[in-house]
Amino acid sequence: MTAVVFVHGTGVREPGFTALLERVRAGLAAQRDGLHVLPCYWGAAHGATLAAGGASLPPRSGTTRGLREGPAEPDPRDEAASAWALLYDDPYAELARAAAGSGPVAERPPGSESPQQSIRALLTALAGQGDAPAAELGPGLPRACTDLAAHPLLGPAADALDPADLAVVAARSLTARLIADALDADSPLVPVGTTRDAVTDRIAEALGAPPRGAERGLRSYLLRTAGAVASRAVERRRRALTEATHPAAGDILRYLSRGAAFRDCLRTLIAGLEPPVAVVGHSLGGIIALDTLVSAPLPQVGLLVTAGSQGPFLYESGSLPSLEHPAPLPPHVPAWLNLYDPRDLLGYVGAELFPGRVTDVPVDSGQPFPAAHSAYWTNPAVYRHIVDHLP
Repeated sequence: MTAVVFVHGTGVREPGFTALLERVRAGLAAQRDGLHVLPCYWGAAHGATLAAGGASLPPRSGTTRGLREGPAEPDPRDEAASAWALLYDDPYAELARAAAGSGPVAERPPGSESPQQSIRALLTALAGQGDAPAAELGPGLPRACTDLAAHPLLGPAADALDPADLAVVAARSLTARLIADALDADSPLVPVGTTRDAVTDRIAEALGAPPRGAERGLRSYLLRTAGAVASRAVERRRRALTEATHPAAGDILRYLSRGAAFRDCLRTLIAGLEPPVAVVGHSLGGIIALDTLVSAPLPQVGLLVTAGSQGPFLYESGSLPSLEHPAPLPPHVPAWLNLYDPRDLLGYVGAELFPGRVTDVPVDSGQPFPAAHSAYWTNPAVYRHIVDHLP
């Protein structure tokens, strides 16, 4: 009887592990009868814990209590930062919000300039000034102005907003575009919020807005509403990030600093099994499995399966504990099937790093990241590929 040892990934604890293991057993059984699936549940004994109850976590905004203490009152600065985060993700998001509220276009006197024509002319004039009006944000303002002037949302937004409101919305779009471009280029220098806001005000005035301090009516409403929605989203992300710090990210750091106990746990389990054995590891579980098999021969094991694993990346970056690039895989490492979802940003490939030793197979869950990283074990294709390669 083939034994399949399943090694879970980061952050998995009970009761989630039992549910995960049952799903893996059912998925494999649907493809092949008679498999003996055993767990390597390292999370309880070796996973990360916050020994002082989370004393290292910073307080929420507006309170001295730790993140573990529960929610605090919303901080306006958080709401503004959250709204900007939405704009960095999509610099035209606020423009779309304004355009969605546009109604029938009012008739204009013959020969008069439309709001869309006016803002386009101002954007063209601003582009002609080069990068100087937004020099603190880096290059790209002329291109950003040109793209915004040609954007299909500009016309409906111009019909929905008065010129001063439109100027501020357009200015925020341009500022967000420049910062988003810097982030995409992995720039080590991103301006602080006060600089960003000063540049936005400067651009807004160039596009026809009154100076800051004048009544801004709808302009304030748009950002405030977007900020409130984004603030609720960032609170959810903050809670998720806190959980990622404990235990998921903590598991990775603990393994990389004290990984021997993890590997010993798996090695002891395998040593008591009769061949053939396959070791299946998800995420950090794949790293543990790879390191264990590299470190010393385990002749019972005929197949290593990794899914959504960072093992190849750690090897290439010089961070894999058991093997340093460019050393090859030792001959005693068994056949290696590496499953990855193209949308899983934590899934890496190994065939080019270990020619002839790794079979990379893409599996598409149809999910975006980060959901794609957790969707392997509900994907029937994953089990088909595993069973097809079992010894």
